[in-house]
Amino acid sequence: MKARNVALLLTAALVVYLVLLADRGVQLVQTGKPAGIALGVAVFVLPLLGAWMVVATWRSGLRIQRLGQRLDEEGALPDVSDLPRRPSGRIDREAADAWFEERKAELEAHPDDWRYWYRLAYAYDIAGDRRRARATMRRAIDLEAADAPK
Repeated sequence: MKARNVALLLTAALVVYLVLLADRGVQLVQTGKPAGIALGVAVFVLPLLGAWMVVATWRSGLRIQRLGQRLDEEGALPDVSDLPRRPSGRIDREAADAWFEERKAELEAHPDDWRYWYRLAYAYDIAGDRRRARATMRRAIDLEAADAPK
């Protein structure tokens, strides 16, 4: 719950910032001068992009949370509590790589099951490859959506 509260607080702060930015865009347009209007329209685009990014990020986070809850109910959440850790608390790189290889082999045996894509995404994350973790998690979300009862 703590991470969610921080995310809500940061989202609220961002919304305030986006509203203030949109107001500045409106003020620039209201000057009536061509340069002010052009800048106002350009500034007004930024809050629209920001709002789209916030909504997309929250939707993705909620979908990932739902998948995690389903795996938890099934007793299949990835467990890395037994992996060795560095003094910083991060999982040892060699252990993370070995755990990743195990998840990759599992996925090769079950390529159409979202659960294994979720586990591989988690393995990418603990190995430090966030870009691939996000792409793999999107695949898990898509497969789960196709698998979900209508």
